[in-house]
Amino acid sequence: MLGPLPLKKASTVVEVGPGTGVITRALLERLPFDATLLAFEINPRFSRLLKSTVPDTRLSLINTSAEKLSEELHGRGIYDVDAVVSSLALGMMPAWQRRHFLCGVCSLLSEKGVFTQYQYIHSMQVMRNGHLKRFDLEKMLRRYFRSVQRKMIWRNLPPAFVFICKSPRPISAELLEGEPC
Repeated sequence: MLGPLPLKKASTVVEVGPGTGVITRALLERLPFDATLLAFEINPRFSRLLKSTVPDTRLSLINTSAEKLSEELHGRGIYDVDAVVSSLALGMMPAWQRRHFLCGVCSLLSEKGVFTQYQYIHSMQVMRNGHLKRFDLEKMLRRYFRSVQRKMIWRNLPPAFVFICKSPRPISAELLEGEPC
């Protein structure tokens, strides 16, 4: 699942939604000794777990939500990242929050940077009325990135779709105004 990421020479990598830290540990195993991994986790229980079980000094935990990604990194003097890894349930997020998150990723990703999005519950989106409908994540990601590939990882439990996104599109008023729901 980490194969598409440029980790060997990375200096700054962002993980959004690290949960219990399975991907976090794998990222740290592959990152150079002088790299930084910024992990965004809003669940206090997961944050405490990560702090107690991943003592690596390259890891910085940030307890805020995904739509504040660029604001948080800019506040730390970071304007360029090599990779962003997300396991967020984008279809379950409100459209405005998803837009802000993805625009933040696009504004931060370096020229050769890669954004990967994992999806475990395929094709579901929560609507305003609470009903579920089909969610086309690939189509949505193509609005933000010029290159989007989808791969199925069968060895992962549960099996996961991995979307590999490169070449972010410039942030435009259209992207900020909204996406059809």
